Amino acid sequence: MDELARRAGLFKALSDPLRLAILDRLTAGPSCVCDLRDELDIAGNLLSHHLKVLREAGLVRAERQGRWVTYAIETDALEAAREALPGEPVALVEA
Repeated sequence: MDELARRAGLFKALSDPLRLAILDRLTAGPSCVCDLRDELDIAGNLLSHHLKVLREAGLVRAERQGRWVTYAIETDALEAAREALPGEPVALVEA
């Protein structure tokens, strides 16, 4: 069940339009929080919450550089999302 919970957490992280916007922005390359906040026109505390959800789902990583924190898409995030998709359909009714 742990694997199912992990997969569900990944989809939950992807199910928010703002989190998808963050991921879209990060596909262009790493970005500091201040730039993400300005570009997405979002309050800092709300952005921090969404970044935390994405980080916990393994979709983004954070790197501290002095006072600044830069976020980037995890190298294998797309592959992890693909792997989280259900496999072959399971027949619900036997023929």
